[in-house]
Amino acid sequence: MQQTPDIAQLGGRICIIGPSNSGKSTLAESLAKKIGATTIHLDQMAHAPHTSWERRADKDFIADHDAAIASDLWVADGNYSVCMPQRFERATSVLWLDPPLIGCLYRYGKRSAQRRSRRPGALDGATSEFSWALVKHTTLQYPKNRAKYEVLLKGRNIPILRIKSMRELKALYARWGLSYERINSGHNPT
Repeated sequence: MQQTPDIAQLGGRICIIGPSNSGKSTLAESLAKKIGATTIHLDQMAHAPHTSWERRADKDFIADHDAAIASDLWVADGNYSVCMPQRFERATSVLWLDPPLIGCLYRYGKRSAQRRSRRPGALDGATSEFSWALVKHTTLQYPKNRAKYEVLLKGRNIPILRIKSMRELKALYARWGLSYERINSGHNPT
């Protein structure tokens, strides 16, 4: 892992990107609590509540996204390249969770079987937790998106930390003094 910045070096507007089920939402909640920031779960913003993860119209999602990132203290988790440029422009740091995808799929299957509705980033009233479309996106689309994310991040003069394993993620929790209670209760990063 590259040189890890101190938590204070991350600033007050932190983006967390990466594949589904890599720990973005749990990390976002822990970081936001630590620095006193608002948590922005983009999955909740991009999807209509009380559905089986039906997408909202992009114009509505982007308007809500742009309003949320206008503040000075937030931690946002999620990708959504349709609004990444403006999020990266406002960000003071980016944490890119990029562990092996097989582990992400395993965690997704386990999470879907447990049907925990109050996990960080859960959609209010979701009628289903499991989606073959998400499995397909994780295995086929996310690997293609890596190059797009690298281009969008290139030349940014902010800390960009790429975390390539759950072991590295757990080390960040320890270094930054974050609570990983949720990780230990079903999202264990080891």
